Amino acid sequence: MIEKNFITSGRNTIIHKNRKFDLLIINGGHPVIIISNRGIGVYTGEVPRKRSEAKKVYQEVIDIGSVECFGEEKTLLFIQALDNKEYKIDYSKINTPAFIKIHQESYI
Repeated sequence: MIEKNFITSGRNTIIHKNRKFDLLIINGGHPVIIISNRGIGVYTGEVPRKRSEAKKVYQEVIDIGSVECFGEEKTLLFIQALDNKEYKIDYSKINTPAFIKIHQESYI
């Protein structure tokens, strides 16, 4: 069984669980989001094509629409990051300050 660096919870929540790996979130044609142990943001680099390439640079690519994750693209996504904050990503508000917002200051 392949060990994942994240857990899915409910219908639209991803929990980051490994400080060593960064998560790259792909949601259809929308901007790629990176989640690291320091926070969250829009990823501007090249997305690794293979799982082995991603592992070499300590990243894991998560395709929201894949069967292993949620099975469909999402408009609203919640991320519980390792900085003890829960972020809300609203894909209907791309290119606005409300695209990535802190939803809860501390979820623990």
